[in-house]
Amino acid sequence: MNEAQASGKLDDYSLERVPQTDRRSWIGIATMRFGQLSALSQFLLGATLGYGMSFWQAFWALTLGSAILEVLSIFLGIAGMREGLSTTLLVRWCGFGRIGSVILSLVVAISLVGWFGVQNQVFADGLSQLLGGPVWAWSIATGILVTLIVIFGFLSMGYTAYIAVPLFVLVALFSIGKAFSHYSLGQLISMPAPGPHISLADGASMVAGGFIVGAIITPDMSRYNRSAADVVKQTVVGISLGEYVIGLIGVLLAHAVKSSDVITIVMSTSGLIGTIILVTATVKINDWNLYSSSLGIVNLADSVFGKRISRAGVALVFGLLGTVLSVLGILAHFQGFLSLLGVAVPPVGSILLVEYFLVRRYRAELDATRPLDKLPDTYEAWNPLTLIAWAAGFAVGQWLHWGIPSLNSLIVGGGMYWLLSALVHGKRAVTYGSVPTRR
Repeated sequence: MNEAQASGKLDDYSLERVPQTDRRSWIGIATMRFGQLSALSQFLLGATLGYGMSFWQAFWALTLGSAILEVLSIFLGIAGMREGLSTTLLVRWCGFGRIGSVILSLVVAISLVGWFGVQNQVFADGLSQLLGGPVWAWSIATGILVTLIVIFGFLSMGYTAYIAVPLFVLVALFSIGKAFSHYSLGQLISMPAPGPHISLADGASMVAGGFIVGAIITPDMSRYNRSAADVVKQTVVGISLGEYVIGLIGVLLAHAVKSSDVITIVMSTSGLIGTIILVTATVKINDWNLYSSSLGIVNLADSVFGKRISRAGVALVFGLLGTVLSVLGILAHFQGFLSLLGVAVPPVGSILLVEYFLVRRYRAELDATRPLDKLPDTYEAWNPLTLIAWAAGFAVGQWLHWGIPSLNSLIVGGGMYWLLSALVHGKRAVTYGSVPTRR
């Protein structure tokens, strides 16, 4: 019996494989995945695109960005499902080693805490407009609420999604129905962008950046799946519905209201009750932000210090940190935050996929230990090729002003890692310093 089972925390498995006996229905996980994308943040993204793009420009931006997200999510999800490992554990045997795993844990944790702060401020802004009172006070209250949900673990997060997702969808449909009482669908589609122009490449990168960390941490959820088909179904359903339904509704409503302020949009279309439901629905995405960031720090403590620390304790600390960011006004930097994530994180996913499916240096060890629900005994300390490929992907995405930055960084990062691995390793399984698995 592993530590998670012995402690009764079947929803955690921070540092273990998830056994086949604790795999779950894809429908429940798809609901949580759709819940990640059916939040005020997705309305904010859709409204931002609609304010600076025509309907069809926004449609193609969502299509291109979603394609990047779905490809990454499906293949990373299959790897996570097959191995029963979270992202920050999986990367130890997928090209990153201990040091790369630590760096990735920090990147994921910092990114998700940033997202927690952004969405907690949206939550607080909405409540402040609805009920009065200072935004900072509401930020503190809502931050504590979400933190408590995460401390209770994976199952409580599922229950939150089951309640919030249907209510959110009803409000979204009601809002767009109300807009149709003033404009026809054809009028909304043909309207020019009411705000400053956003290019297709920038729009696609914003879409990818809006959920790229969610794509990278797909194994955090897919490790609970039973088959690759389950991963594909939940990814296609969750991401497609979230991006197209919620994103395009945001685009159309931005055209109708001629604003990118999501609270103004919702207040003018669905009234007080709808706005309350919409704002509180932010809980179901922010709980995942906090959950996965806490998993990253648990991995970091295990890798660096050989210590097993409480995920709930980490969630509490990070919840407080994210709350502070929302009090300080992180929402003002939303577009820059998306752009940075859209080029910094995609190479991580492509490197992981190239190592797991093509280079396969640790595949034998993973295959041997999988039936036993154990981890391989060792992993490499670090892999310089990973850092070089990651830096190359980021540099191209950030400074090459051609094409779609997110796609550029994705292709260059994975391609560079494959090329360097072929040149350096050839057919030899080269590792850079063996490190025992922490027990």
